[in-house]
Amino acid sequence: MHKILVSRCLLGHPVRYDGGSSGPFDRLAAWQAEGRVVGLCPEVAGGLPTPRPPAEIPGGQGTAVLAGEAQVLTVQGEDFTAAFVRGAEIALRQVREQGIRIAILKANSPSCGNRETYDGSFSGVRVSGEGVTAALLRREGVQVFNEHELEAAELALAQLL
Repeated sequence: MHKILVSRCLLGHPVRYDGGSSGPFDRLAAWQAEGRVVGLCPEVAGGLPTPRPPAEIPGGQGTAVLAGEAQVLTVQGEDFTAAFVRGAEIALRQVREQGIRIAILKANSPSCGNRETYDGSFSGVRVSGEGVTAALLRREGVQVFNEHELEAAELALAQLL
């Protein structure tokens, strides 16, 4: 049985920056009941508290953070880069240890966004790009989906041998 890495906030855990959650979702709950789900919040795993100040990547690109070319900053300018990278590395370790090939991560997050992230202006503007964890996992060959792509994730899961 193939395991799936899932953002803990999508499982209903109160780990978002604001202390809230973004779930749960029925399909994720069913996979969890089957024992497929490995839940992880990269930001909390990386050492950040809940709640915590919102953070964004100027330019919105997790790949630039991984390359040391961008930072993850709070609206007050506090640098959260090290914690975000540490959380991404913990996610990567989970993926490698458990043979995970599919992840379902929180859309638009500076850690987990797989299609868009916020641009770093804290004005709600989104740009095409990936969060730090999503970028690292995709580089490892993991298929990364968000909570709006559960049907596509289910199809991808069915295609795994």
